[in-house]
Amino acid sequence: MDLIDRITINQMVCNGKPTVRNKRISVQTILEFLSAGESEIEILKQYPSLEVEDIRSCLKFASVMMDRNYILKNVS
Repeated sequence: MDLIDRITINQMVCNGKPTVRNKRISVQTILEFLSAGESEIEILKQYPSLEVEDIRSCLKFASVMMDRNYILKNVS
């Protein structure tokens, strides 16, 4: 399984935010923990249903998303 395949988007889970394996753990949550300096081991202690590959898949997902072009539009 490719790491990116662990990320799921389902309208019925977390309002359609990308999550890890359809669990109620969002990619954003994992990235926020990592950016705050939490280690993989600390995250796994807090979320025992996760695997190391899940955390790494969040990083890969973020990298793939940043490799795209975006156009921001003003909405009034």
